[in-house]
Amino acid sequence: MTTLRLLADSYFDGSLHHPATDGPYLITIASGRIAAIEARAAAAPFDRRATFVMPGLVEAHAHLFLDGGDLDFDRRNAYLNASKDEMLKVARENIARNAAAGVTLVRDAGDRYGVNDAIRDEQRGSSVAVRSPGLGIKRPKRYGGFMARDIEAGGDVAPVVADMAATADDIKIILTGIIDFAAGEVKGAPQFDEGELRAIVQTAHVHGKKTFAHCSGLDGLKVAVAAGVDSIEHGFFMTPQILDVMAEKGIAWVPTVSPVHFQWARPEIAGWDVSTIGNLRRILDGHAEHIALAHRKGVELVAGSDAGSPGVVHGAALIDEIFHFLDAGVPMAAALESATSRPRRLWDAESADLKPGSKADMLLLSASPFEDRNALRAPGSLLRN
Repeated sequence: MTTLRLLADSYFDGSLHHPATDGPYLITIASGRIAAIEARAAAAPFDRRATFVMPGLVEAHAHLFLDGGDLDFDRRNAYLNASKDEMLKVARENIARNAAAGVTLVRDAGDRYGVNDAIRDEQRGSSVAVRSPGLGIKRPKRYGGFMARDIEAGGDVAPVVADMAATADDIKIILTGIIDFAAGEVKGAPQFDEGELRAIVQTAHVHGKKTFAHCSGLDGLKVAVAAGVDSIEHGFFMTPQILDVMAEKGIAWVPTVSPVHFQWARPEIAGWDVSTIGNLRRILDGHAEHIALAHRKGVELVAGSDAGSPGVVHGAALIDEIFHFLDAGVPMAAALESATSRPRRLWDAESADLKPGSKADMLLLSASPFEDRNALRAPGSLLRN
């Protein structure tokens, strides 16, 4: 049996901060699992030293086939006609960026090229695991063509969802369009009504799969919570009333602040005028207010950056997303929980909590983010046995 003794000044176990006042802590790892954690272990022999330890990070919403650092919109559009091999190369580079940021699990949010399924299979047993929905589902001639298949109105959803469930880790649903920033709103009716969406969700559950829905705007949010989706992605133009239902039903929220924040921070990239910049700021302020309210109401907040969107670079963007939670008023422990233990629990993934019995899936940092949040941006190292 291989044993490693790690001595850490302080650590975050996935929900609670264990401060240096009770340290150092001896974390004993045997055969790839945490065997014991001992406080006040200054005199204990050890094999490795760390200042701060926490579970590996989870990126809950990303598009691995897209390069978020490419800000040329013509080149981004042309890339959608690239070969699968070229897209896989980009995905591998994005996996490396996630690993460098301390991410050990990524949930891809869909692509129609098969890249997410392929990279998931490549990564089995590697330092960064991938969850893939394969293709999502949408209505014909509506938003989402690069990441979803069409379901015709009036058609039976059960065979389509059953087919998806055979290979997908989760079922992705495109419920609404994207935000019209110039107008400051989401235009168009939801792609599925309440009954249609409920049928999709129930069929997914029959096949043991969770659902996550691309959704913004009040009309779409009302449909999503009424139908009981498992997670709302983006969720711009949220309301306190919708949050109440989400808390009651246990519906998770992945707010993906980063893409809209980039549009506001770099308006010259898209050529936004003063009016649109004002809309972006208003949208961001409302989003931050509702993120803080969601935390207070007990909504299952989960950190996902929508990496791959323009200006949203894989790896670094997840840290940005954690910072957006902090700036909204979410405490550090809750923000870290949203990017470590909570998504794993919600997805029924194996726990990486720093507790006896959990697998060793750790991020080691040179300083504690509870003392300086920028420690999350400093280079760390992954420990996975």
